[in-house]
Amino acid sequence: MYKYIYMFFTSRYLLEQDFPGMRIGPEPTTDSFIAVMYGETEGNVPGNALVVDPKKPFRKLSRFGNAFLNRFMCSQLPNEVLKSISIIDSPGILSGEKQRISRGYDFCQVLQWFAERVDRIILLFDAHKLDISDEFSEAIKSFRGQDDKIRVVLNKADQVDTQQLMRVYGALMWSLGKVIDTPEVLRVYIGSFWAHPLRNTDNRRLFEAEAQDLFKDIQSLPQKAAVRKLNDLIKRARLAKVHAYIISYLKKEMPSVFGKENKKKELINKLPEIYIQLQREYHISAGDFPEVKKMQEQLENCDFTKFHSLKPKLIETVDNMLANKIASLMNLIRQEESNMPTEMVHGGAFDGTMAGPFGHGYGEGAKEGADEEEWVVAKDKPAYDEIFYTLSPINGKISGISAKKEMVTSKLPNSVLGKIWKLADCDGDGMLDDEEFALAKHLIKIKLDGYELPGTLPSHLVPPSHRKPFQTAE
Repeated sequence: MYKYIYMFFTSRYLLEQDFPGMRIGPEPTTDSFIAVMYGETEGNVPGNALVVDPKKPFRKLSRFGNAFLNRFMCSQLPNEVLKSISIIDSPGILSGEKQRISRGYDFCQVLQWFAERVDRIILLFDAHKLDISDEFSEAIKSFRGQDDKIRVVLNKADQVDTQQLMRVYGALMWSLGKVIDTPEVLRVYIGSFWAHPLRNTDNRRLFEAEAQDLFKDIQSLPQKAAVRKLNDLIKRARLAKVHAYIISYLKKEMPSVFGKENKKKELINKLPEIYIQLQREYHISAGDFPEVKKMQEQLENCDFTKFHSLKPKLIETVDNMLANKIASLMNLIRQEESNMPTEMVHGGAFDGTMAGPFGHGYGEGAKEGADEEEWVVAKDKPAYDEIFYTLSPINGKISGISAKKEMVTSKLPNSVLGKIWKLADCDGDGMLDDEEFALAKHLIKIKLDGYELPGTLPSHLVPPSHRKPFQTAE
């Protein structure tokens, strides 16, 4: 596909501008698939023209017919975000059998086509409306086999209080568990992903952290594009190999003259048993086989006598590729990625998460006091000094044993306290003076408040007496 594509997300929020063909409202306003892509000039390309354009990756969508193509379009605009990613804006999900039929095309088949080719699938839920309709349930099931691409966004979480949010989150996980048949727990990002003021600010810090995690997930995709394409190649190769075993088995079991139609029906009905037999014979994992029901439906329209027999040399070539060639290709990709500059998504909502005082964590935890002239620990130092002098310092310093007695009262694990000791003992003499002790207490407070400790001590946290004087040129 064209660069990197996402589904089921608020495109307007990411781009921070309207795009041709966009409509937003409380009712299901979008009735079309819109491919939002970069273009020097703003404009639309209708579906029928889009699928015959050799420069666009949508040519195979023509098989879904005019009913779909009349509801498919490409919206192009010069937006910085779209230089790195493209977005598929999907139709609103409907409820009711009549509304599903009225689409005029196989909605789930179209979703499956896109799901096999995108880098990330994002499912969007509102905190005050968690219903998973029949169509939404079928849509999610069409993503089967693409579970690693799925992320869930619980939007408008600021419209409920903390207690209600916990219940909403639990209800969402329960509902998803019934639809998505996987032992892994899906990553759910909780927040308010729109540009309106927060109605409930109690969970502002949580929303900021969740938004930052989501943006990092999206921004990391360009760096891993080649690896993901290689992963898809491996999946397709394994699936093609399994299909070869299935097709050759069906071909072998067919009679040469009479009873072909009855034998075909028998083999289709016995497909689950055939799967098990092939698993044992060729030592194939059950997860590599296509879905039984779907395979049975496809086989109904096939002439088994025209299937090809198994070609061991071709199977051997695939095995050799998977065992040897892929490993070499992976090493080449890693070398190329290490030599290339880091590619990130820029523009739109992404620029608001990077730098400046409103970036995530700015002025909090270990970053507190970074833009202040006064040492940030100084405001609490008098209280820390009282504790320090109760520990019987000798020559202005306390030993590690004395410091440990006080530090363990925080009930933090020894591994964390050990890291704090290493950061606080600025001169590495195995003892703490009053400023180093105050720093240790400050770092403990940072950890107890739920923030992460820095890997190395930031310059603004270094005690004043331990800072190196500026060297002036003579």
